[in-house]
Amino acid sequence: MFAPSSQKNIYVQISSAYRRGDDMRKIHLLESGIVLLSFLAVVGIASAQSFSGYNYNANIFVGTYTQWCVQTLNKTNTWCAAWVGPSANDILVMKWNAQWNNCNANGYNNPTYCLGAWVDNEVNGKVPGGDGSVWHYKIIWVGSEGSSSPYWLPGGYSIWNNYEVVMDQGVDPSGAYNWCGATGLVHQFCALATPNGYGAVGS
Repeated sequence: MFAPSSQKNIYVQISSAYRRGDDMRKIHLLESGIVLLSFLAVVGIASAQSFSGYNYNANIFVGTYTQWCVQTLNKTNTWCAAWVGPSANDILVMKWNAQWNNCNANGYNNPTYCLGAWVDNEVNGKVPGGDGSVWHYKIIWVGSEGSSSPYWLPGGYSIWNNYEVVMDQGVDPSGAYNWCGATGLVHQFCALATPNGYGAVGS
């Protein structure tokens, strides 16, 4: 599913784990080669060592990609750092709502449990030892109808059969992960649905 040096494939692993309700992490969604993930720059981070990772009571993960790997895949720090590659020290923030948990527990396609479910994935590689990229993804549940769903928002793209990426944007100074076909240091928007807020669909 991934190559150790491929950041986008790391995103797939994270996204898949989150979608299944497993432990989770940083994302650029790729479905059939499209990775989805949501990232945000986290400001004022002195040391990644101070982050504990998952807090299931608060529906949040704050830590490095390496920490996500250790907690999710039950591997060693050394193994995870090598597997994640240049993104090992990037800071990952994942946030999700209670409806996301309800949807995961009830089959992914029932509006009673899934309408209003969302997950937000933010990555900050502008930290010591980071890969320099910053990315942010916003994902909502729309159901198995995909773009034909009454909950679909124009401007997004489908992921995991039942979900839509309503925002996919960021910057990669290295130019290695120019998901939208851009070149050089530019701010890329691969998706920007309208409206774009989590409250636009459901509650």
